[in-house]
Amino acid sequence: MISHGKRWKYAFRAFFSLIFHGRIADDILAAFVPAAPAPAAAPVPVKAVPETTDRAAQMLAILQRDGRLVDFLMEDLTAYQDAQIGAAVRDVHRGCREALTRYATLAPVLEEDEGSTVTIATGTEPARVKVVGNMAGAPPYRGVLRHRGWEATRLELPPLPATGRTVIAPAEVEVA
Repeated sequence: MISHGKRWKYAFRAFFSLIFHGRIADDILAAFVPAAPAPAAAPVPVKAVPETTDRAAQMLAILQRDGRLVDFLMEDLTAYQDAQIGAAVRDVHRGCREALTRYATLAPVLEEDEGSTVTIATGTEPARVKVVGNMAGAPPYRGVLRHRGWEATRLELPPLPATGRTVIAPAEVEVA
């Protein structure tokens, strides 16, 4: 556990490090970031993942652990300057991106470049392609690709714990 006095020291250093250098010093991060996770279990095919909120909570917990995403999203940012937020976002982005690539592979739903003209055939799954705008008549539809979409082609989440499956981040209590 980190003592109360050291937390103040780290907070002060982190604040000025973010303002002047745009990042938090490695020794401060090392003091607060949990140890590296255990190696991932055998790959679980995307279709075989059980339909449960436990897996959603697990992914949130991973993004919190590795990138502090939930802390960032739950923080009221109105008191911070844009530069302070931008510096914090870089660390959150880096940690979350690393976690995402460790446990999942994402691929575009459509391979064409954004801004190009595409044709959506009859029978295309609505979950894969969202058609917006003037959709007079029946498919096929021709339109401009605004977003390629994302789909998971690999998910390798660690085994779920026996308890605490909905805990995104445990509370931390420092005992004096």
